[in-house]
Amino acid sequence: MADLKDFAEQLVNLTVKEVNELATILKDEYGIEPAAAAVAVAAGGGAADAGAAAEEKTEFDVILKAAGASKLAVVKLVKELTGLGLKDAKDIVDSAPKPIKEGIAKDEAEGIVKSLEEAGAEVELK
Repeated sequence: MADLKDFAEQLVNLTVKEVNELATILKDEYGIEPAAAAVAVAAGGGAADAGAAAEEKTEFDVILKAAGASKLAVVKLVKELTGLGLKDAKDIVDSAPKPIKEGIAKDEAEGIVKSLEEAGAEVELK
């Protein structure tokens, strides 16, 4: 098990040049396509982070971090935003941090964040 962890650590710390060299070796000697190998190996490294940053995010999650001073107003707003019953909405607010909505468009997410912040809640957009 320790050997596998060491191997994983080595893979994660490869440079872009080393990933390219590894992809070439995998293709030439083992018949594994380099695109799949490069993506798999680079997933933990800086190259993948740069690619992810260049890609624009299309789905967002609204996370309620804390209800704030106006807990009742936040519970009512969560109830309205989610379509849940009052008890379920209260449970979400009481168990913060908790997702309110997941996988939604940026405009909708920003609107929800604005509404919750105006009600006094502490919200995070992921």
